[in-house]
Amino acid sequence: MSLTVKQHAESMAVYLQEGAKRALTLANRGPVRFGSDGSLHPDITDAFSRCGFYVFTGVIEPPELDDLKDEVKHALERAPVSNQSKLDRQGRPSLGSDLSIPPFYLVSPLGDPVGGTQRNAGRHPVKMVTPTPETDAPSQVVQVIFGTLHILDSCLRLYGHPLLLEVAEAMNGPDFVPFNEAVFVKQPGLGAAVAWHQDATTHWDSPKLDEGTHGFNFMAQLYSSTAANAVWIVPGTHKQGKLDISSLTEASGDKISDAVPMICEPGDVVMCNRQAVHGSFANTSDDWRVSVGFGFHRKESVVGVTAKLLNGKSVLYDEARVRERSRMIAIAIDARAQRYPKEKPYLYQPLAGLEAQNSFNKETRELVVKNYNLLDLHI
Repeated sequence: MSLTVKQHAESMAVYLQEGAKRALTLANRGPVRFGSDGSLHPDITDAFSRCGFYVFTGVIEPPELDDLKDEVKHALERAPVSNQSKLDRQGRPSLGSDLSIPPFYLVSPLGDPVGGTQRNAGRHPVKMVTPTPETDAPSQVVQVIFGTLHILDSCLRLYGHPLLLEVAEAMNGPDFVPFNEAVFVKQPGLGAAVAWHQDATTHWDSPKLDEGTHGFNFMAQLYSSTAANAVWIVPGTHKQGKLDISSLTEASGDKISDAVPMICEPGDVVMCNRQAVHGSFANTSDDWRVSVGFGFHRKESVVGVTAKLLNGKSVLYDEARVRERSRMIAIAIDARAQRYPKEKPYLYQPLAGLEAQNSFNKETRELVVKNYNLLDLHI
């Protein structure tokens, strides 16, 4: 028998409280800090290695945070009415309807579209509890906005954030390369679950596999991330290789006993290892969560690699593809510099000296930025 929204919230209450308590004892949160030699502070790298995630506090300041909130709100207003439609609720062409990859992914409210199925290469083996939405709930809600850099300029500017790019360099080397970008939306009382999974798909059997082989994601939080609406993660699983997720949930259904929520305030940015087991529950709380996600890899994990994508297709990542995709980093840096001219921009070394051809303008918006995510680097 399906639970109502109220029953689901009540059934989760103790688990959420205990998970939040565990999360706040991990000593893996604080501002971005660097050592005297310019490297990421060892307190941060040690905590990230131990837990598989780190919460950088206060990264995004209010003016930029407001820009992000406003643009995401506008995007949701311009979303299509269904995955098959190119029209929004007002009958207008939806935002990004002319793009090669539809930017919006809609799902049933409070549902779990991939858990327990073979979708996404079968990496979500356990279906999460899906409570019954309220009678006035819409038939579908936006869960993800893909390819954010060509439809949301505020996300493009955030992608060029100097502190975050310095962290990416510290973690993956100065020749780090992109992964992909998306905004994840958890509307109050409607947000669907994301079943437990590990993001990584390519290098599990490599003799060179280590805890950083598949890179990491940043998740910038536009609103408070609470135990009820947060991404949950199982600390330490990023070091354990490919895991049998079904066995982790045998004792307690969709609740993994050692998992913790990524508790955040607006403007915090989580750095999360892509090899860690993580997921999120249906959002039966009264609070929004909107996470702006973007990730980075070591170059050596990508160039020359043939990767099998979640849709089953295989693709070779040659040097030319990786370099062209990496132009988005340089373009984002320039877009940010135009908006924040007093801020010292990050220097992306692989494209140093090519700033003129990677400036953000009408030409590069049309020829490079538009449909850039056809070259995403999934591993």
